[in-house]
Amino acid sequence: MARITLDKLAHSYKPDPQGPQDYALREVDHVWRQGGAYALLGPSGCGKTTLLNIISGLVVPTRGRILFDDKDVTQLPTEARNIAQVFQFPVVYDTMTVRENLAFPLKNRGVPKAQIEPRVAEIAGLLDLTSALDRKASRLGADAKQKISLGRGLVRPDVAAILFDEPLTVIDPHLKWQLRSMLKELHRKLDLTMIYVTHDQTEALTFADTVVVMHDGGVVQTGTPEELFQHPAHTFVGHFIGSPGMNVLPCKVEGARASLAGQEIALARHYPALAGKVELGIRPEYATLAPRGAGLPVRIARIDDIGRARIARVELDGLKLAASVPEGASFDGDQAMLALQSGQIHIYSDGHLVKGQALPGGQP
Repeated sequence: MARITLDKLAHSYKPDPQGPQDYALREVDHVWRQGGAYALLGPSGCGKTTLLNIISGLVVPTRGRILFDDKDVTQLPTEARNIAQVFQFPVVYDTMTVRENLAFPLKNRGVPKAQIEPRVAEIAGLLDLTSALDRKASRLGADAKQKISLGRGLVRPDVAAILFDEPLTVIDPHLKWQLRSMLKELHRKLDLTMIYVTHDQTEALTFADTVVVMHDGGVVQTGTPEELFQHPAHTFVGHFIGSPGMNVLPCKVEGARASLAGQEIALARHYPALAGKVELGIRPEYATLAPRGAGLPVRIARIDDIGRARIARVELDGLKLAASVPEGASFDGDQAMLALQSGQIHIYSDGHLVKGQALPGGQP
């Protein structure tokens, strides 16, 4: 088990990078605490797999260092880092039984048979594979094979960390929740550092205690699932986290008031003069649609029933946004009023959150 430190880490696949645009991974400093459950979350091409490959030793970074505890492992190969990896596609030996697959990493390291058997039995029990121990891996489905792949990493009691690279890609949708829950339970029981790469926010937010959101080769925010939802530090985080994502709308801000599509909105914070591209962000959960009352006049384009709630797609002077529809609310025609919770409004300049100064009665 290890604490993993990323020290001014950056990587370019070009031999002579000239600027930030040439880097697949822009400079990042981060500490993965021992025993933490982390997710690297972002769309394809954002740099998350490059970062995972640097941690695993498959890629040597262009600059910076990576430390396991206080040991510099930047130049060490994968086999010298004492980590386990679980990939998109299960890595198993089809001709071996489940028992033989789980035992293989220990046999390969010369562990005595008397120690191997109880350890294999323990891991099989944790992964619900006990009844399949003597079956050939070739006769099992993708979900069971991925459990074996996971077990091959867990079976080594001295492993420093386990890295997951989109591990549920080939798993049937109805089994993904079960395996995610199993991973979370394993983390609680084994106190291992786990780093999980995914483009799926549901996987990231249900597995990880800390989520690292990546975009365009850089880390844009690190935080708990609640922090990412309630206080997106970048408009990309607001868009990417949530279903639907945060509304981000162009506006003008003067002090504690915003001008949005010709309408004035009171804010809960006071802002200095802002330069660049200024935008207002608010999640649909805090933008409420009503047939009448105070608020902004909007036109209803449609209302979607997503089971747990109803979400309205509305237009405000040509700007499109999503809003919550209270239970029991009904509308005659396509005109309605939109109320925004001022304490849940965020202001951004060139994509980055501007905190401002809280007003009495506003958000802290």
